[in-house]
Amino acid sequence: MDGGIEVEGLRKRFGATQALDGMSFVVRPGRVTGFVGPNGAGKSTTMRVVLGLDRPDAGRALVGGQPYRSLAEPLRRLGSLLDAGALQPSRTARNHLLWLAQTQGLPPSRVDHVLGQVGLADAARRRAGGFSLGMRQRLGIAAALLGDPPALMLDEPFNGLDPEGIRWIRALLTSLAAAGRAVLVSSHLMSELEGVADHLVVVGRGRVVADTGVRELLDGVAAGRVTVRTAAPSAAEEVLARAGAEVRSSGPDSLTVTGLTGEAIVARLTGNGVPFAELSSHRVTLEEAYLELTRDAAQFRASLGQEDQETREAGR
Repeated sequence: MDGGIEVEGLRKRFGATQALDGMSFVVRPGRVTGFVGPNGAGKSTTMRVVLGLDRPDAGRALVGGQPYRSLAEPLRRLGSLLDAGALQPSRTARNHLLWLAQTQGLPPSRVDHVLGQVGLADAARRRAGGFSLGMRQRLGIAAALLGDPPALMLDEPFNGLDPEGIRWIRALLTSLAAAGRAVLVSSHLMSELEGVADHLVVVGRGRVVADTGVRELLDGVAAGRVTVRTAAPSAAEEVLARAGAEVRSSGPDSLTVTGLTGEAIVARLTGNGVPFAELSSHRVTLEEAYLELTRDAAQFRASLGQEDQETREAGR
């Protein structure tokens, strides 16, 4: 795929831990793809394989149709951020980027451009060792943008950013995709990707759990759910549950009801003298959709602690 990232059948084991178990997905140009799942699910290992830092036991990863390690000037094809702390602390921000630029045949003007793009122009001559985590994240993103690549891959880029920084990176990611770039953003927090990701690749235990558009996911989970606002939530819950609905509290005066149409809900509440103020289609957050998608994997989530420890010990 020209400009995109392809992951096909990746398998990777570290000792007793099966880090990747047939991981397959595609990151297409022109959209932000969220790469999501709990810690230890295989996200970082997948990205390391894409960059040629780990060799898979099986499968392949391609950038623009080629293995990353075969690219003559890789920063011009794929910009990446895996570890914002991977800096020489004695170097200034500008010198760090100049060193990278020289390895790729890029002019110093490109360094100054990306420093301005990430808001570090005034800190260009400060030593990176004195940067906060948020500033190191910005410098890492500047390095990813340095070669003006058609694809970007960012691991947990929201870490350490203040609210203004989070707004900034959301706008940046959206603009990069709008310009036709393929953007992969890893995160274990759905709230960070709300309103940014166009597509989601949800992973668990080294496998893809879902590969879907965000709108399709939200619409699918919201289908058949109704929000009921009532001054008598306990009475409403009892009446609707007797009618076979699944009812849960979604606020001090609101319920989310599944399994009954709006008309049936109105009939049941009215017929039993239960007051209500409003009925509306339920608005699902990305976090709710994710939990719904993975609720059958409750045992998996509960067992993640040991897997996380093994993964950390393997350095992944």
